[in-house]
Amino acid sequence: MTDFGLSALAGVLIGFLFGVGCAMAVLYTIYLGGYRKAVEDSLKPERSKRWLETAKRLEERAAREAQK
Repeated sequence: MTDFGLSALAGVLIGFLFGVGCAMAVLYTIYLGGYRKAVEDSLKPERSKRWLETAKRLEERAAREAQK
């Protein structure tokens, strides 16, 4: 029974560490992909429609808060 308990514990620990490692690798890949895309978009000379709309909303919000 002791051998089985140690083997089971080792299997659970290795499985948990492998699962966490894989999850972290996936999250890191998603982060890098998003970061690369953001840098590429920031270097474009023309801005997207969504970027222009967001900038306009931020400027309006800043103007409203400056008036308060």
